[in-house]
Amino acid sequence: MTTPAATSARRPPVPTEIWVLVAAAFVIAVGYGLISPVLPQFARSFDVSIAAASVIVSAFAFFRLVFAPGGGFLVTRLGERPVYLTGLIIVAVSTGASAFAQNYWQLLVFRGLGGIGSTMFTVSAMALLVRLAPPRIRGHVSSLYGSAFLIGGVIGPVIGGALGEFGMRVPFVVYGVALLIAASVVAVFLKGASLRSPEEGDVLPPMLVAEAFKDSAYRAAMVSAFSNGWTNFGARVAVLPLFAVAVVDETWAAGVVLAAGALATALTLQVSGRGADRLGRRPLVLAGLGLSAIGMGTMGLAGNLAVIIALTCVLGVGAAMLNPAQQASVADVVGNDRSGGKVLAGFQMCQDAGAIGGPVLVGWVADAAGWELAFAVCGAVSALATIPWLLARETVGTHHRV
Repeated sequence: MTTPAATSARRPPVPTEIWVLVAAAFVIAVGYGLISPVLPQFARSFDVSIAAASVIVSAFAFFRLVFAPGGGFLVTRLGERPVYLTGLIIVAVSTGASAFAQNYWQLLVFRGLGGIGSTMFTVSAMALLVRLAPPRIRGHVSSLYGSAFLIGGVIGPVIGGALGEFGMRVPFVVYGVALLIAASVVAVFLKGASLRSPEEGDVLPPMLVAEAFKDSAYRAAMVSAFSNGWTNFGARVAVLPLFAVAVVDETWAAGVVLAAGALATALTLQVSGRGADRLGRRPLVLAGLGLSAIGMGTMGLAGNLAVIIALTCVLGVGAAMLNPAQQASVADVVGNDRSGGKVLAGFQMCQDAGAIGGPVLVGWVADAAGWELAFAVCGAVSALATIPWLLARETVGTHHRV
């Protein structure tokens, strides 16, 4: 059996097509950040309640979750590249249309359509990375892709806030145009990519979720994806800023805390992907889940901004160790020689489910029992996610399933 250390020898270069996907991910993340500061205000401009404005924000994530199985089916039937491009175009058109929405319901429909397009390009992008990434650098490729999204997500709100000064509809137009440009670039550079189309046929038939679920690594990845969505994409974004403001009693504290966590994640991502390739997926996943459990689980005990920032950085490092390793493990399960659209969609659904449900439950616990218990619940979710990984196989350099 090949060891993780052996797989790190003679690392191949990152293919050009992957760099194109990384650049597109950066543009997508910047664009999403452009509209995030103004979307709730734009919804409120139609004279609706705060709750109704929140529905506009949640609709995007909800339709991502609901349509994920459809996205996986389309990838299996049509291939990765056309689904990726179609998804980008749907988000571009729906976002541009949002700029011209005349009432609340039009805006809700356009954002819902954007969520459908988003899950199409998210699942197909994962499938493209699986197909195009050499096995020995899958962790590194996952960290590059994650870094592009993270850095773009940090830069986007700054630009979006500035564009909002010219009118709340302007960021939507800019994002729509940027996505069309990104789709055009991807269409050109991935035209000759080494991908097997449905007409040409795969060497092996597409992998089904039932088949992947027999693999202990895939089962563990689904659990950690839910935990990661709950803690890092859900509570970290929606609940942690509220806690920071409650402790410091200054609105700027929320931005400082989020920025500190993003910086810690960005710095760690530069090495965590290579670590997953050298040391194996399981050690990085377990360390990431452990740090997430510590950082978020003890957050409710923080009494000042310095402690909140320190724990947020611990959480950010944990997220950066977890993400590339678990994504690379799923890619190992699927392999380069077959389509895994439905398998990847199932993984993505687990993460989206955690991101949607986590903040709701954590917020309810915080209202009913206080911050300490609310964050302890988050820590418990991350800690429990280590159990299946302790029992899972290491996927680096192996092909059998248990």
